[in-house]
Amino acid sequence: IAGHDGGTGASPLSSIQSAGVPWEIGLAETQQALLESGLRTRVVLQTDGQMRTGRDVVIGGLLGADEIGLSTAPLIATGCIMMRVCHLNTCPVGVATQDPELRARFSGKPEHVINYLVLVAEESRRLMAALGVRRFSDLVGRTELLRQRDGLDHWKASSLDLSPLLAVPAKARRAPRGFVPGDAKEHPVGASFDERKLLGPAAPAIERGDPISYATTVTNIDLAVGGRVSNALVVARGPDGLAEDTIKFDLTGSAGQSAGAWLAPGVTINVAGDVNDYAGKGLSGGVLAVRPAATAGYRAERNVIAGNVALYGATAGKAFFRGLAGERFAVRNSGALAVVEGIGEHGCEYMTGGCVVVLGPTGRNFAAGMSGGIACIWDPEDEFPPNCNMGMVELEPVHADGNEFLRGLVAEHERRTGSTVAAGLLERWDEAASEFVVVIPPGFRAALAHTAPPAKGRTINLA
Repeated sequence: IAGHDGGTGASPLSSIQSAGVPWEIGLAETQQALLESGLRTRVVLQTDGQMRTGRDVVIGGLLGADEIGLSTAPLIATGCIMMRVCHLNTCPVGVATQDPELRARFSGKPEHVINYLVLVAEESRRLMAALGVRRFSDLVGRTELLRQRDGLDHWKASSLDLSPLLAVPAKARRAPRGFVPGDAKEHPVGASFDERKLLGPAAPAIERGDPISYATTVTNIDLAVGGRVSNALVVARGPDGLAEDTIKFDLTGSAGQSAGAWLAPGVTINVAGDVNDYAGKGLSGGVLAVRPAATAGYRAERNVIAGNVALYGATAGKAFFRGLAGERFAVRNSGALAVVEGIGEHGCEYMTGGCVVVLGPTGRNFAAGMSGGIACIWDPEDEFPPNCNMGMVELEPVHADGNEFLRGLVAEHERRTGSTVAAGLLERWDEAASEFVVVIPPGFRAALAHTAPPAKGRTINLA
């Protein structure tokens, strides 16, 4: 339950002041609804939204929160001064910026956050002791320990009635008011998709580095496919994983949310069908390739094959989508390479690294808050510029030193997905390259120029 005062430091003032409601209202209503339905012991409630003190933590618990989230205050403990320019790459204390001169000013240390959280915990303990409560779990939902302050001489507060926030449904007054471990029902599917189908075939690669290939079906109730395999691989062999395509899974069907999440180096997932939201979330070095099923009777480039927020927070690896993806494609991507044949609105939002190639249409507000990385948009009809948010980026043609890199990505897209769009571009590449628009933040261009070796015929490392 997130309160209206929380959120990114780049939020506009109008949103902060005019959108959402306080967490107290949302938490109280959620708590009462779960108690009324008999589901409270099976659900963990967490709340956040400008939690700063031990008093905030205790009140959150009394209103029904099992867990409390603190974000802004620990950030301030590291040196943030709330300039609210997180999206402009100009953070004066070096927290939210790619500028090396500004980052050099960052003075935060882990001990600063540790000290702050210890003080919050100590204040919470003192208040709990005053209330006669030993454990936080015994505090949850005890609204009888709260009362509204009386005698406030304020024209608003004097007429305010907070009793609905403290109410407890009659049928639930003797029931537990917080999460009870063991009461949560097991997921009807049982073990995860990775545990049931992928970890066994992947064992020879994880244990000995032997290449493996395995094919199976997947459905939309199979979540975070590949995540557990990547975890096992990194635990066994470290963050560098294995050579590309050592572990190959060929899946047929409709993969559930977060397919290919956190894929480690060496893991490749090929999906013949489609994927839901958050495909490739946190991609960490593996490869995700999605194409229509062999029996599909539609043109891939005109149909959606991936949901919203694909590649959210990806840091490395490659992703290829033969078809359209939804909104917020590659939001917060910081290092992955991706090719897609059309996306919805807010593409490459807050992107800081990597390269995204769009072989088709883009929605509005492309590149909002994009402070790093490069996007290459195939725009033969010159329709893209109005869709681009020019606040932090510039548009330019494909330069000679990036031409071969771009062609290589398009060629790999064609090889991994069988894309007819990519094949058509490759057949006339000399002409097609001039139809691309490169979207790049000026600061990122300067960083590339500063770090690229002065060797003759150099190529820019977009990863």
